[in-house]
Amino acid sequence: MGDSFFNCCYVPPHPPGEEEPPRSRRSEIMASNSSHISSDKRFIIFFDFDETIVDETSDDMVVQAAPGHHLPDWLKDTYQPGRYNEYMQRVLTYLSEQGVTESHIRSIMEKIPSTPGMLTLFQFLRTRPPQDFEVVMVSDANTFFIESWLRRHGARPLFHRIFTNPATFNKDGRLVMRPFHSHDCPRCPDNMCKQVVVRDYVARRTQERGRPYQRIFYVGDGANDFCPAISLGPRDVAFPRRDFPMHRLITETHEAMPGEFKAVTVPWVSAEEVLQRLRKLVAE
Repeated sequence: MGDSFFNCCYVPPHPPGEEEPPRSRRSEIMASNSSHISSDKRFIIFFDFDETIVDETSDDMVVQAAPGHHLPDWLKDTYQPGRYNEYMQRVLTYLSEQGVTESHIRSIMEKIPSTPGMLTLFQFLRTRPPQDFEVVMVSDANTFFIESWLRRHGARPLFHRIFTNPATFNKDGRLVMRPFHSHDCPRCPDNMCKQVVVRDYVARRTQERGRPYQRIFYVGDGANDFCPAISLGPRDVAFPRRDFPMHRLITETHEAMPGEFKAVTVPWVSAEEVLQRLRKLVAE
C-alpha cells in the first residue's frame, strides 16, 4: 500500500455506554472471520455497492416504500452534510411508522438493476481458479440492503467479506441501522472511511498470509471511493465508473498534483471493461 494514508484509526461499532475496545484489539475485530479465507489468493478486489454493483443508490430506492413514493419535506430538511447515515436512520424510522414491512423493503432491494456487465464480471470471478481473487465489498449502504440484493442474484457466495453499516430489524419490525465505525479522516462521512477499512484489512490479511497480494483492485464510483483509491500503489488498479465522482476526482488529482495518484486508472462504462483488464492481468 502507498504512503498516502491519512492518520485515521478504525473503531468497530459498540453499544452506547460500553467501553471502547482497546486499540490493539481493533484490527482483530476488523478481521474477524478472515482466518478461514485461503491464504493463496494472488489478488484482492474491492467493490463498492451503490451505483457500482447496482445501477441505483439503494438509499434512494427504499423511498419507493414511502407513501406516495416520496418523503415529507420536514424529514428531508433534517439532512446535514457528513451525517447522511444519521439521516437514513430517521428515514427508516419514518418508513416503519408508515407500516412499511421487512418483506416490502426486501422486494424493493431485490429489484434494483445491476450496472451494465456486472453480472458477467461476477461470473468471471466465480469461474476463476480459487487462488486468483479474494473478493471484498466496502459500502456505505447497510447489511440488509446488500444481503437482500446479493442473495436474490446468487452473488452472496462470491464475497469473502462485506464491510458496511450494520442493519437489523428490531422486535417492532423497524430496520435499525448503526454507523460502521468512527474515524478521523476529513474527506469522508462520519460513519465510514473506506480507506481505513481497506488499509486495515489488507494489512491484517498480509500478516495472516505472510506475503502481500500481487495486485490490489478497487471498483467504485463515488467520492468516498476516491479516498481508498489514493492509497493504492503503482502495480494496483483503480476502476472508477466513467464520469462519476471517483473518476472526476482522480482526473483532477492527476492535473493538480501529478504523481500523487499512483494506481493505474481504468475508467469503465460497462463492467465488462473491468473484466477485460482483469483477464489480461491474471494472465501475466
